[in-house]
Parts: sequence; C-alpha cells; structure tokens
Amino acid sequence: MSFKVQLTEDAVLDLDAVCDYIRRYRSPVAAEHVLERIEQALSSLSEYPHRGGFPKELLDVGIREYREIFITPYRIVYRVTDQTVNVYLIADGRRDMRTLLQRRLLHA
Repeated sequence: MSFKVQLTEDAVLDLDAVCDYIRRYRSPVAAEHVLERIEQALSSLSEYPHRGGFPKELLDVGIREYREIFITPYRIVYRVTDQTVNVYLIADGRRDMRTLLQRRLLHA
C-alpha cells in the first residue's frame, strides 16, 4: 500500500533554501547530490512511512504525532495521516531544532 507524500509550502521553501545554500557555498554538483538524496528519502516514505523515529525535542513535551528521518545533517519532519505523509520541515539538524520545531509545528 502506497502513501501519498506531500510537502507543505514551508517544507518546499526549506528544500529550496538548503539547495540554494549548498549551491552558493559549495557547488551546484553538491546541491544536486543533496537534492537527490532528500528526494530518495521522501520517496521511500511512500512505502515505509512509519520508519522514522520521533523527534526528541517533541517527545520532551509529550508530542508523538510527528516522525523524522535523517539525511545527515538534514532532518525531515513529517506526520502520517490516513494514506498521506505530510512533510512539515526539512532543516539542517545543527540548527536550534527545539525553537524551529516549536515555531513551525506548535504555533502553526
């Protein structure tokens, strides 16, 4: 059974920002490589949506409705509902994830 994987508008902006940053500060080839890895991970969620763990920052406040997968150093945060995987965040895991997750998921 395949799930539909949807990126929120914020997640699309996140992905664009990640690729733009890598393109600018590393190389277009590196940006394309990271984009391909992230797209493969997103695609895999259509078959295995529950494979990701729970973000520890959300577990600390008792929230278990979101999951995450890692494409080091990037974190992809998503939620599975019915037959859909909604991707809410694609970010460098070295950022202040607690604040980012609270702002993006809890105050939305």
